[in-house]
Amino acid sequence: LRTSPRLLCVATQQRSTGQNLEEDQSQSQNEQKVEPSSAEKMLTEEKAKLEEQLKEVTDKYKRALADAENVRQRSQKLVEEAKLYGIQSFCKDLLEVADILEKATESVPKEEIKDENPHLKSLYEGLVMTEVQIQKVFKKHGLLRLNPVGAKFDPYEHEALFHAPMEGKEPGTIALVSKIGYKLHGRTLRPALVGVVKDA
Repeated sequence: LRTSPRLLCVATQQRSTGQNLEEDQSQSQNEQKVEPSSAEKMLTEEKAKLEEQLKEVTDKYKRALADAENVRQRSQKLVEEAKLYGIQSFCKDLLEVADILEKATESVPKEEIKDENPHLKSLYEGLVMTEVQIQKVFKKHGLLRLNPVGAKFDPYEHEALFHAPMEGKEPGTIALVSKIGYKLHGRTLRPALVGVVKDA
């Protein structure tokens, strides 16, 4: 039996078509294998980008929190200082009144304060009581006297008017207080005006 050329041609086409189909299938399988790996690569890159962005946002958030906390603490400190030192200028003005009261009581001759001079005695006692009361008010509000006779000279608390040698006194100590100083809550409001002992 002879196979007709036409049948041979059809069989060849079918064989080649079958091979082509197999090749297409294997190629599509290869492409499917390639596609997931490239998708994985894209996802990995996207994940890395997102992680980097998250890190940046987290850092910014932490910095913002720290800045807000710093601002809060500074504000709180300013408020506390305002409460403590807001009366500073008022206190300075009152110090002049305290100085006048002190000078007034010192200027009264002690020998004249007796029952024979009832008006002077009453006036003197009133001045002393006023002076005591004003010092109580000062203390209540954190204002304390600096009367540093015999103490070491401290430039933060004292202002030297003069330096002079004095026998029996240690150099660098305060021998004389010309004007009482004051501190408000530990901060020098007015330095004491003093005379300091120096080496002979």
